[in-house]
Amino acid sequence: MLARLSIPYPSTIAGDRVAAKSPPRLRPRRKIMGIHMTLPRALSHSLLAAAAALSGAFVALLPAEVLAAENPCSGHNLLSKPRPEGSCRNVAAETFVSPDKAVRALVVPASISLDTTPDMESRVVIRASAGSTLTSMDHSSPRGMNGYYVVRAKWSPDSQFFVYSLSSSGGHSPWSFPMMVYSRKANRIAKFSDMINDKPTVSGEFTFAGPHTVTASTWKKPASPEDMVPITVDLEQAFAKLPPE
Repeated sequence: MLARLSIPYPSTIAGDRVAAKSPPRLRPRRKIMGIHMTLPRALSHSLLAAAAALSGAFVALLPAEVLAAENPCSGHNLLSKPRPEGSCRNVAAETFVSPDKAVRALVVPASISLDTTPDMESRVVIRASAGSTLTSMDHSSPRGMNGYYVVRAKWSPDSQFFVYSLSSSGGHSPWSFPMMVYSRKANRIAKFSDMINDKPTVSGEFTFAGPHTVTASTWKKPASPEDMVPITVDLEQAFAKLPPE
């Protein structure tokens, strides 16, 4: 029977010391674990960022009426289902104060139909700073889908005229943006088209120059709303030429 040979560690052979190789050192576990833990965390952050981007893109592609379901109280939208009776009671009128603080114009959501947001149609009310109502104009329709809502509104720099543009609540003639003008001197709301030979206004945007001169957009030739040209009107002179109501 063979005897077991035992070699000490480190060993000595023929008087020469032979240095034994040390076993390979392993990295501390925490570093190895740290590497393994960092990768999933970075990956999870990337996945979350990608999901957020995809979610934003999806929301951007949703139809306006679907987005309106999240906020059925504003946005000039048709709703996918009727909102509850008595909903949106906190919707307030938008107020435009004249530069001299003497008069204010209120754009009031008509809130006719529960199948639309309350601001789908508008009423415009002109009041003195003391609170008395001077005049008003109702742009709503009996069923709430064949009237107009206010797109843009602004006082002239001299506080004598309040101008606003409209858009159809039913989507009729989407290229058309009728404009209205209130005159403090006449205490009257008149059609801007009556001041430009019955031409239509084809943009909701307009600007003021000087105390009461407004520039809007009309078509260059009939039935070509895409070919817009500016038209400038002195509102004081234009009102003076209007026939009496």
